[in-house]
Amino acid sequence: MEDHKATRIDARPAPALRRYVGSYVGFDLRGFPAGVHCGPPGRVLTAVISLSNPLEVAAGVDDGSPVTRFDSVAGGLMCRSVAIHHDGRQQGVQVSLTPLGARAVYGMPAAALAHRLVPLDELLGALGVELVERLRAATTWTARFAALDELLLQAVQRGGGDRVPRVRPEVAEAWRHLVAARGRVQVEAVAAELGWSRRYLTERFRGEVGLSPKTFARVLRFEHAHELATAHDPLPWADVASVSGYADQAHLVRDWREFTGRPPTAWRRGEVLLGTG
Repeated sequence: MEDHKATRIDARPAPALRRYVGSYVGFDLRGFPAGVHCGPPGRVLTAVISLSNPLEVAAGVDDGSPVTRFDSVAGGLMCRSVAIHHDGRQQGVQVSLTPLGARAVYGMPAAALAHRLVPLDELLGALGVELVERLRAATTWTARFAALDELLLQAVQRGGGDRVPRVRPEVAEAWRHLVAARGRVQVEAVAAELGWSRRYLTERFRGEVGLSPKTFARVLRFEHAHELATAHDPLPWADVASVSGYADQAHLVRDWREFTGRPPTAWRRGEVLLGTG
């Protein structure tokens, strides 16, 4: 096997897109053992455009979910990891959209994509096809990120930009509150601050985002734990649990198994792309 190589390039979208798009990440991973990467759930909607072979993705890990091939794929918020089958090499660009920006870019609320993986061109039409072609034809990361800016701005403008129906401000505020607290806040407290009942907040939040506030808070807590566990110098599991707000390590293990399909130690053994960023 060749020496492995891991390249990651981060970029911010154009200022006009930053209300809707959080980040771009270019990646080029080579020379790793073949395996299955757990793409974890988190706070953003993720789209991935392959720059080489089609992506082979399943909507769950080790649960019999069918594997589908995509040149580009977009997903909504999830309650479990997606399984990305690879031969030791991956090259592509990842785009992270905020759920509150899904209406502007895709023309639909994030809830319409919850728990789903769909071809990007199903959402963007001809712009999605052009996006794959432009990114693959470009020879530098700078050119690829510029193409993303251009075509995603076209998608926003085509959808009406500021004329797109907006998320209710109370839902947006609940979202910001949960994200700022990394999920370590009681839903009742958020609802009370908004002047809503918990039930009404849950209905409105799920209708826009696709997850209930309680489930989204759990995803945020897991996301924090995952960040700690994938650091170059990771903490012991008991410390990961404590820092990210779990009652104890057993609580972390239960959530980790639910969100990745594997207990933490088995997940770590199977993740050959750990440490690649």
